[in-house]
Amino acid sequence: EVQLVESGGALVQAGESLRLSCTHTGFTFDYAVGWFRQAPGKEREGISCISGVDNFTYYVDSVKGRFTIANDHTKNTVYLQMNSLKPEDTAVYYCAADGYYSCSAAGFPYEYDYFGQGTQVTVSS
Repeated sequence: EVQLVESGGALVQAGESLRLSCTHTGFTFDYAVGWFRQAPGKEREGISCISGVDNFTYYVDSVKGRFTIANDHTKNTVYLQMNSLKPEDTAVYYCAADGYYSCSAAGFPYEYDYFGQGTQVTVSS
């Protein structure tokens, strides 16, 4: 059974940093893990993903250069380091998993099958 648990969300000031963690069970290397977020009144959007096979990474333009995704296979954990946070980054952040082909240069070519429960990130101005 695939399970994902996010942690690390908090209330921070604009310009500060946070690191989110996604600890997963039920799969090993042939997967992709993505980070999604949903702001109040908006649809959920995919912002970054990483392939477990070759560590290929993708970032949506709004977070490119500020966020970094990384995979620690020894801990079954995927991290999202978020720097220079802005008020518009405020959202519930979810990690999700799917087959390794679900992270590509085009972003998220397929719907992800498994999602965690989410963690709240609030950035005050």
